[in-house]
Amino acid sequence: MRFLILIGAIFSLSLSSAAFAQPSSDLDYLPKDVSYDPSIPKPADVLGYPVGTWHVRHDQLVTYMKTLAEASPRISLIETGKTHEQRPLLLLQISAEKNIANLEQIRTAHINRIANNQAADPNKDPMIIWMGYSVHGDEASGSNASMLVAYYLAAGRGEKIDQLLNDNIVLLDPSINPDGLARFAHWANSHRGETLVDDPNHVEHVQRWPSGRTNHYWFDLNRDWLLTTHPESRARINQFHRWRPNVLTDFHEMGTNSTYFFQPGIPSRKNPNTPDTNLDLTETLAGFHAKALDKNNRLYFTEESFDDFYYGKGSTYPDVHGAVGILFEQASSRGHVQASQNGPVSFPFAIQNQFTTSLSTFEGSLANKAELLAFQHQSGVDVADLVKKDKVAGFVVSESHDKQRMQALLDILNRHQIKFQSLRRNVSLDGQRFEAQDSYYISLDQPQYRLIKSLFSTRTRFNDNTFYDVSNWNLPLSFNIRYTAVSKGDQRKFETSDASQSAQVSNQLKADSYAYAFSWDNYSAPKLLQQALNAGLKVKVAGRAFVAETDVGQINFAPGSIVFPRGLNQPAGFESTLTQLANNNGIKVWSVQSGLTGQGIDLGSRNMMNLDKVKVMIVGGVGTSQYEVGEAWHYLDTRVGMPVSIVDRDRLGQVDLSSYTHMIFVQGNYSGLSESVTDKIDYWLKQGGVLIGQKSASRWFSNQEWLKAKFLSRSDIDDAFNTEGLKYGDIESLNGKKRIAGAAFATDLDLTHPLAFGFYNETLPIFRNSTSVMQLPNRPFVTVAKYTDKPLMAGYTATELEDTIADSAAIVAHNVGRGKVIAFTDDLNFRGYWYGTSRLLSNAIFMSGFIDAN
Repeated sequence: MRFLILIGAIFSLSLSSAAFAQPSSDLDYLPKDVSYDPSIPKPADVLGYPVGTWHVRHDQLVTYMKTLAEASPRISLIETGKTHEQRPLLLLQISAEKNIANLEQIRTAHINRIANNQAADPNKDPMIIWMGYSVHGDEASGSNASMLVAYYLAAGRGEKIDQLLNDNIVLLDPSINPDGLARFAHWANSHRGETLVDDPNHVEHVQRWPSGRTNHYWFDLNRDWLLTTHPESRARINQFHRWRPNVLTDFHEMGTNSTYFFQPGIPSRKNPNTPDTNLDLTETLAGFHAKALDKNNRLYFTEESFDDFYYGKGSTYPDVHGAVGILFEQASSRGHVQASQNGPVSFPFAIQNQFTTSLSTFEGSLANKAELLAFQHQSGVDVADLVKKDKVAGFVVSESHDKQRMQALLDILNRHQIKFQSLRRNVSLDGQRFEAQDSYYISLDQPQYRLIKSLFSTRTRFNDNTFYDVSNWNLPLSFNIRYTAVSKGDQRKFETSDASQSAQVSNQLKADSYAYAFSWDNYSAPKLLQQALNAGLKVKVAGRAFVAETDVGQINFAPGSIVFPRGLNQPAGFESTLTQLANNNGIKVWSVQSGLTGQGIDLGSRNMMNLDKVKVMIVGGVGTSQYEVGEAWHYLDTRVGMPVSIVDRDRLGQVDLSSYTHMIFVQGNYSGLSESVTDKIDYWLKQGGVLIGQKSASRWFSNQEWLKAKFLSRSDIDDAFNTEGLKYGDIESLNGKKRIAGAAFATDLDLTHPLAFGFYNETLPIFRNSTSVMQLPNRPFVTVAKYTDKPLMAGYTATELEDTIADSAAIVAHNVGRGKVIAFTDDLNFRGYWYGTSRLLSNAIFMSGFIDAN
């Protein structure tokens, strides 16, 4: 390490027992070299007890912050949005009273300087410091410490406070994940006794499923800064770009047997698009954290374990915007006190450490204000040079069938201030044709150059091939959107104009038509279908293509198209209902004039399948991945509008399965299910149920002999690696090679298969973060998709693993008795942004009736 050494004191001996005791007053946490305004309420004045006595509920946190803002002229409190559970998202804007009165002018001047690449004057221009706490709800010491930080800034008196607030702005986000914080506070407080229990096995310290780490839909919000799937992230990113902070902190907790971590992380794992100055400044600030923790004889470490690669995390997203993001990790009490190998870790102790490094952030930022402001300026100035050196001028993206999927991609670009333009004329490039009405051009010559480079990266090899999180997040691949890089020589081919909003769909259905129909192409087609079924409309699904005569001429309908024949005894006024639903979903519906088609099947064909309402169960609970259950739930709930039943794995034996049409199993451990439960599922499946599995669930299907495909064993994977000559020090490197942290792989998709309805490209990118390999079944018609012979498209995977995965099965589906089994090797809905594969889950539900392979 270049700037510090680990303090060698023994934790349990270097701290008096008082360090672990519950403070009798909030002032016990606070520095004694600052006086405090007695008119400003302390947290205990609102809570009724000192911070750390109980885990603060989010409603209590909101009440205190509002009370504080009302009492202090230094605070302007705004509500930036609401969570899924409608809890308010707060941001405290804290500065000297004179600055609060002119806050908007200060903000605008700061943003204009950045936009115009003007250097800031550290003697008069403000530095913006963003303090973010507890993105993981069960890492609650951050949110509890935020009350002390807010009080310190509101009530503190003296030169130290004046120096911070007179010429700078502090933005304080007290709870990044209110829904998770509320869930965990309820858990921890419900199991707290008058006598605290530090036994790690005590129920207080062992959450049930789902944990408080995640948000309402059980997503990790610390992976969502870039993807902006959730309202919490969208509100935060909006404020980030309104303010463009110079420093952003991200307070977390880690395992109880750890100590305290602060960045920098492992230097070799820095994203290559991040300027080196960022790491230098992070190291400089680290010295201030070390000094503050040394003063209290705290154990800590740095430059280990954590990295700065994935731009979707709170401590890394700022790095690509000319700011310094800092991750803090405190050993967790995961309750009120818990024993550890370093002695008892109490909740007040964790809060104190988070408060300490909050203050050291202020101290270090002030001492390096000139350098931090200069870095933000230089980061913007350097873009021009990076653009000049780059052989690529930009990227063109195109999607002709599904405007909604394209719009979802563009929405993400918009949230991150990435500019794009429409094409004014068609362009041919590298053997591909890009139609103007379907295509957009994203130039690299803009301030977000670095972020765009990461969003379109296809890099597969890195200086350090070990990753804490995903190694790639290529946006067009995840959306299954056709794209290509545009060289500077080809840039002249592109005539562009400002992108316009897509025209709103306004259906005017012709009365008394024989039938009405819409294509399965649009991303919202499953939602429209689900709503139509909910409304009692009678539906047929086309198993083959046809050309129908409509009121505007002949229209081609691909397999999977949805048809509403009048002859199926539709409910009264169904045309009006369908019109309203289709308009709400932005989908064109055609008025079909006859059941006799010009080409393909007729509307009364046996290949027109009647479709009834489905009832879907997702198996969740202890032993299943809360993330993958949440992703499937989120997709079906928010994007399909489907009511799904989430049933705990350990309750399957008590549930009558006969009312369910589909069961979804995600990553989990199902080997412990009793024989009576598996027999029950077996009977349900063979009587006509549809069994859908992904990742380890698919392997379990195979073990139960429901799925006619085999999987490679763990030893088969290990045998792919040559370990001859390796030394003990190579363990970490070898383990890194045997892991797929997250990369994009290419599959060959059988476009004639019902599960592929609505897809038009044979090459389908799939996200992969496991080493599970499903072998190709030795039977025809059951393999829906297989990996290509060179499948790695973007991100890191060891050559040994890529070769093992090549030509293996990705999707297999076939009959089992009167039922169907559908197996995916990978996560279809990863983090809610893999729009390109999430539609496969809808197809597995709605199109499974067409599967007829044994």
